[in-house]
Amino acid sequence: MRRRRPPQPMFPRAALVAAILLLGACGPLAPRPPSTVKLPPVQDSFEASGRMSARHGSDALAANFHWQHAGERDALELASPLGQTIALMSGDGAAARLQSADGRVLDAGNWTKLTEAGLGWPLPVEGLKYWIQGAARADAAFTAEADEEGRASVLRQDGWTIVYLGYVRTQGDVWRPSRLTAEYPGVELRLAIDRWQ
Repeated sequence: MRRRRPPQPMFPRAALVAAILLLGACGPLAPRPPSTVKLPPVQDSFEASGRMSARHGSDALAANFHWQHAGERDALELASPLGQTIALMSGDGAAARLQSADGRVLDAGNWTKLTEAGLGWPLPVEGLKYWIQGAARADAAFTAEADEEGRASVLRQDGWTIVYLGYVRTQGDVWRPSRLTAEYPGVELRLAIDRWQ
């Protein structure tokens, strides 16, 4: 009587061992420690100037800006690339005013209402005066992601997503943003800050 050969495994043993080792290596990865974002100190007063562009639906605006911030008071001038004034805006926590190039004056109870009525899109000055410094508003929840240096690379607050694209060293050895984008549903702002004071 002829002896039957035991069935041969479908995979050679060496391949089976390698497959088991490989599957074992695909186990869960050790969690990465969360990156710590080092937000810079907020300045109570600053001057910043540069360029901005805004897009809201099919409307777009490109302008130079000069921003003076002191305590609760802000003054923001928007000018065309040729230097013609587009709008002068000023305000504090209680009221805001916009004067357009044609002399029209608009008053509102806050910056968002003012800029929506005057520019056609919201300019969130209440938050932007912190975000432009690379920091978050202290009285509202936020999330942030760090870059390799520990500075904010992405900041989310008040429904806005701020992405920091570059930093520059300013007085007092503090790093401040030099380029950033701020997005809100239907609105995109791009800022390039040429000068910090």
